[in-house]
Amino acid sequence: MGEVAAKPCLLVVEDDPGLQKQLRWCFEEFEVVVAENRSAAIAAVRRYEPAVVLQDLGLPPDATGVAEGMATLREIVAVAPHTKVIVVTGNGERDNALRAVGAGAYDFYQKPLDVEVLKLLVRRAYQIYDLERQNESLRSAQALAPFEGIIGSDAALQKLCRTIEKVAPADVAVLILGESGTGKELIARALHSLSPRRQKRFVAINCAAIPEQLLESELFGYEKGAFTGAGRTTPGKIETANGGTLFLDEIGDMPATLQAKVLRFLQQRVIERVGGREEIPVDVRIVCATNQDLPALISAQRFRQDLYFRIAEITVRVPALRERGADVVVLAHSFLRTFAVGAAQSKRRFSDDALAALQAYSWPGNVRELENKVKSALIVAEGPLVTAADLELAPPAEVSNVLNLKDVRVKAERQAVIQALQAAGGNVARAAELLGIARPTLYDLIDRHSLSAGGPRSPEEPTSA
Repeated sequence: MGEVAAKPCLLVVEDDPGLQKQLRWCFEEFEVVVAENRSAAIAAVRRYEPAVVLQDLGLPPDATGVAEGMATLREIVAVAPHTKVIVVTGNGERDNALRAVGAGAYDFYQKPLDVEVLKLLVRRAYQIYDLERQNESLRSAQALAPFEGIIGSDAALQKLCRTIEKVAPADVAVLILGESGTGKELIARALHSLSPRRQKRFVAINCAAIPEQLLESELFGYEKGAFTGAGRTTPGKIETANGGTLFLDEIGDMPATLQAKVLRFLQQRVIERVGGREEIPVDVRIVCATNQDLPALISAQRFRQDLYFRIAEITVRVPALRERGADVVVLAHSFLRTFAVGAAQSKRRFSDDALAALQAYSWPGNVRELENKVKSALIVAEGPLVTAADLELAPPAEVSNVLNLKDVRVKAERQAVIQALQAAGGNVARAAELLGIARPTLYDLIDRHSLSAGGPRSPEEPTSA
C-alpha cells in the first residue's frame, strides 16, 4: 500500500473562533495551523515553516486597527521571506491592503469571505511558492556544483575547483590524491570536460580491480592469436582514449612489471599491443588517482620513482568529507532530493537528531558512504522525517550536565551561525533564512561572536559587519 502524502501546511492568523472554524472547514486539503496573535504566529512560522499564511490585519490587542497586524506581517516576512502572506482586511480597507502588499504581503483579500475565491488565491500562492523554491534549488545547485556531480561550499573544495579550472586547459599529467569515496573520478572527469580534449573520449580503468595477468591486455590491447581466446585484434584502453583522456584509478596498485611498460609509453608516446610488434603512436592525456602514499611505496620499492615523476606533473588532493564542515548537510540534502521517489518521499526532510548525527559522524567511507546511507534511509523511513536511526547513525551524546548552561548556549549559537554561513557560502541573507532569523539579527550575532561572513574572524579583521 502506498504511503500517504503529508498535507501542505497553511497557517491561519485569526483571533475570531468562528472564522477559525470556517477556514478549517474550507481548507480540508491543507494541514491548517491556527495562531491568535503575533507571538503565536511567529512561533508557528518558525516551527511549521508554512509556504502560505492567511493573516487577518485586525489582531489583538489592536483588533479594531491594523497596527498589530502590520507588525505581525513585517515580522513574518523578516523571519520567512519566501513565505506567501495573504492578508485579509475589512470591507473598504483597500488602502490598508495596499500598505500590507508594500510591506511584503503576497496578496490581499477583502471581507466578506467568498470561499471559492479565497481557495483560488491560496492555491495560486502555493504554486508560486513551489516554482520559486524549484528555481532557488536549481540556482543553489549550480552555485554549489561548479562541476558535474561535485557539490559543496567548503573553502578547501572550492579551492580545489579553482585549481582544476586552471590546470584543465594545460596538457599535463595530473595525480589526484584522496581517500576512497571522496570523488576522485569526478575530479578527473572535470579535468577532461574543461580541457581542449573534451570532444574526445574519457576512458577510465581501475588498476586494482583487474587481475595482474589481464591488466596489460586491457591497457595495451592484443593481437589476434596472442593468447588462448584472442580471436581478434582488440585495441586497449590507451589506444581507445587516443585524442582524449585516460584515467588510471588506483595507480598505486599497478603491478611492478606493468609500471615499466606504462613508463615507456609515457616517455615515447607509443604502444605495442600484446603479441604485436608494431609501434602505435597515441596522443592521450594521463590523469591518475590513488588513496595510497606513493612516496612511502617508492621507499618500499613497490612503486617506481621515475613513473611517479611522470604522472605527478601536477598533484591535487581531494579533501575527505569529515574535513568539509557543513558540506555534509549540503550533500545529504542533495542526495535526499535526488533519490526521493514519488510525492511522499519528495516532501521528506531530516529530523534534528539526523542533522546532528550527520555532522557528528566521521564518515570513513566519505561521500560514497553518505550517498548510500541517505538512499537506504529513504527506503526504511516512515513519515515525513528521516531520523538518525533511519540513517543507522547514533545521535551525538548529550552534553555533560557539569557544563555551565550559559556557556553551552553561547557555544551552540556560535556553531550554528558558523555552519549556516558555510552552508550559505558566506551569503548573509541566505544564512539568516537558514537560521530562521532576520538579517540584522544575524549581523549582531556575527559581531558578538567575532565572526565574518566567511567564518571565524582573524584578530586583524575589523569588528564591523
